[in-house]
Amino acid sequence: MKPYTRKASVLWLGTRQRGKGAISTPSDVLKQAPYASGSDIKRRGTNPPELIAAAHASSFSMTLANELAKAGYRSRQIDTTATVTMEDIAAGWTMTQVHLDVIATVPKVAQCDFIDAALRAKVNCPISRSLNANISMRAKLSPRRPTAKNRKKRQH
Repeated sequence: MKPYTRKASVLWLGTRQRGKGAISTPSDVLKQAPYASGSDIKRRGTNPPELIAAAHASSFSMTLANELAKAGYRSRQIDTTATVTMEDIAAGWTMTQVHLDVIATVPKVAQCDFIDAALRAKVNCPISRSLNANISMRAKLSPRRPTAKNRKKRQH
């Protein structure tokens, strides 16, 4: 596969604590989207840690779908939440932790095969590989819905 690039542009006004900015992407998904300091929860808009969390959750989900496919399974749904922890340490504000919470629906997969694929996805995810933070994960399969055939068996 050929290498590719993606970009985003930012306009920032003011200091880190009292500033504000706008993010734009060529896809217009973000078009002059407001953002501010990650610790400033009073403002509307997003912030860099939230954008990292969104990028990580989406990249991990795609990587997990790929790992499951390589193992012979087809995922129906992967629901990933990434929680980024920022801490003010001696070096300054630092992303110290990312926790991935994953719930997936994957027909006919054994629990052990799913966990193996999730662990491989955590290691192989491009965003995971680019972060210098502790990345933890909780991965589970969603409960399977009983089919009409199984419901009949339970009634007898």
